[in-house]
Amino acid sequence: MSFKDRIEADEIKILRFLNSRMKLAEKDKIRFRNLVKGFEGEVMFDSLTEKLQCPSYILNDLLLETSNGKFQLDTVMITQDPLYLFEVKNYEGDFYFEGDRFYALPKKEYKNPLHQLQRSESLLRQLLESLGYRIPIEAYVVFINPHFTCYKAPLNEPIIYPNQLPRFMHNLNRRPSTLNGMHKKLADQLVSMHQIELPYDRLPPYDYGKLKKGNICRVCLSLKTTVVNNKLVCEDCGCHEVIDHAVLRVVEEIKLLFPKIKITTNLVHEWGKVVESKKTIRRILKQNYSVEGKKEFGFISLHDQRHF
Repeated sequence: MSFKDRIEADEIKILRFLNSRMKLAEKDKIRFRNLVKGFEGEVMFDSLTEKLQCPSYILNDLLLETSNGKFQLDTVMITQDPLYLFEVKNYEGDFYFEGDRFYALPKKEYKNPLHQLQRSESLLRQLLESLGYRIPIEAYVVFINPHFTCYKAPLNEPIIYPNQLPRFMHNLNRRPSTLNGMHKKLADQLVSMHQIELPYDRLPPYDYGKLKKGNICRVCLSLKTTVVNNKLVCEDCGCHEVIDHAVLRVVEEIKLLFPKIKITTNLVHEWGKVVESKKTIRRILKQNYSVEGKKEFGFISLHDQRHF
């Protein structure tokens, strides 16, 4: 079962907002696309692990640290024996290994995923031993995309190719596994050690005054939206959204882009632009956030809205 769910990274959300509100440099667009594609691949793998019936604790997207540095783990699966570690890659197209290097045709070099796996496995083993666990680890690189082809595929390497996934998952599901308190304790410890890394030092510079204003469509991300009959309507894709949800999305967007800014009715009105009635905005905020002040309203979130 999933013991730690995977959620979309704040960096992806922020880059998505910025891509709609300003012109991103090409390198930032490439990074955004790569992050999204990587996340989509991990979610595809999650859809397979969620179907497993064998007793296990599945921990998705862990960021851990030892004395030798931080390391990110796509998926950890704790069974009776062993502990599985999966490095998921959503590469698409024709690739090949040459020595210890990894290329896309014709000859664009990528980081060798086997090297990434070896580092993660080594650091995870060190961490487990420091916690008093001596558990065997089986680590694999998973190429999840069905449109991935690898030429000169190395033999005897811990790689699972797309056409091998159904058989691998079937065999994994058939392995006997009995969990006890030790396995639950380990899962709890790893989750408690997970670090949340703020993305702001990796983002392109942006300024409130220079960003385009308006309500972004929740489907196609267009700023060509308007309010019709208490709904936000996209002029590009025709999406309709209840205005309350659209306003709450605006609030969460502002909070991500400008975490230190105070949320006010005027600010939400200025940022969202298309909702003309401040009274409507104030009602929505008061229903979902606690209020500070009397004349002008500042708001602190009472609970996670999960509208993205």
